[in-house]
Parts: sequence; structure tokens; C-alpha cells
Amino acid sequence: MADATVSAAGLRIVKLLVGNPPQTVSDLIKATNVTRTAVTEQLNELIAAGFVERSTERLPGRGRPRHLYKATDATLLLLFASNQKTVVPAIWSALRDIGGEELVQDVLRRVSLVLAEHYKAKITTESPEDRLHELMRLMNEEGALVEINQVNDQLVMYKRSCGYFSMADARQSICFIDQEMMSAVVGRPVRRVACRHDGAPCCSFEIANN
Repeated sequence: MADATVSAAGLRIVKLLVGNPPQTVSDLIKATNVTRTAVTEQLNELIAAGFVERSTERLPGRGRPRHLYKATDATLLLLFASNQKTVVPAIWSALRDIGGEELVQDVLRRVSLVLAEHYKAKITTESPEDRLHELMRLMNEEGALVEINQVNDQLVMYKRSCGYFSMADARQSICFIDQEMMSAVVGRPVRRVACRHDGAPCCSFEIANN
């Protein structure tokens, strides 16, 4: 999923599947007016990327079973990506209107703790440095692009991808989640030393000395 892309032709297939009952290849051929080979190739790519699922339906009698295709939840996120630029700032604005900055920070802190518990349950090592490496492994397994390098005797985690990118506001409030989550997981304060919103290639974090 981390490397998944959708071509213009694939996106056309996606839009035919989203919100509709499962479709056959024949259904999609009629809707797109392209060849069976082209539709099949696009479906195979979409299945490999995790945007489409295929199931088999057995027909009455001796007829051959047919394949049905439907969009996955990942497709909904794909189509919603551009809308987040409008919806997410509205959510931040509503939170501040209701409870001010204190409510925003409380929400972010609670989210951080929930995420920390998710990772802590899977980490068995003791030292902060080892726990940071295990956290990197778990995040990469979930599709993130994270790496750790040694810089001047200090471990630096580079979070090359960001699941919160579309949620950032002018105050960069969302960036609080990663820092607090990492601190809770490794058992020592973690500080952010670079941020993509400030022009860095990616956000990076290191374990604080105190």
C-alpha cells in the first residue's frame, strides 16, 4: 500500500466500483467501452495495490463461476484525499471554537496515548534505543517509511512518510502526536529536530538526553 499508485485508467475503474454493487469484467467493459484485456490489467493492478477485492460467485447449474470486483475501504481514503484540505481545517476550527487550545491539546494527548499503547503491546525490549528500533520496525510493517541513522552519537528517526500530512494546520498541532507517542513508547522524552512543514525533507526525532 505504501507504494501504491493509481493511473487515470485505474481511477476510472475505481470510480465505477465505489458505492456500487460488485461488478463483473463484462459490466466494466460496457461502462468503460474498452477492451477486456485493458479492464483486466487495470483490475489486477488495483487488486495488487489493495484498492479492489475479487470474489467468486457460483452460478446455478453447470455454468462457470464468475468473478466479482468491489472497491476496498482504501479506495474511499484515496478518493477523499483532496477533500481533507477542506474538512480537516474545519475540524480543528470547530475544536478550538468549542474548547479552545486546551481542548485541542487534550484530544491530541489522548490520541498519542492510544497509539502508544498500540505499539507498546508489541515491544519487548527494555532500553530506549532498542525500543526506538522496534517502533521503527512496527511502523514500517504498517506501511510507513521510517528509518533510523546514527548522527553524532545520537539515534535519529526519520519519518519519511506522514499519515497526518493533510491534517496539519498553521500551528502544526498534529505534529504533537508523533512526539508524544514516541516518548511514551521508548520511555524517555523524544524531541523533534526537523519538520517537513518547516522545509525539511521529512520530520525527524531523537531521544532527548534528559
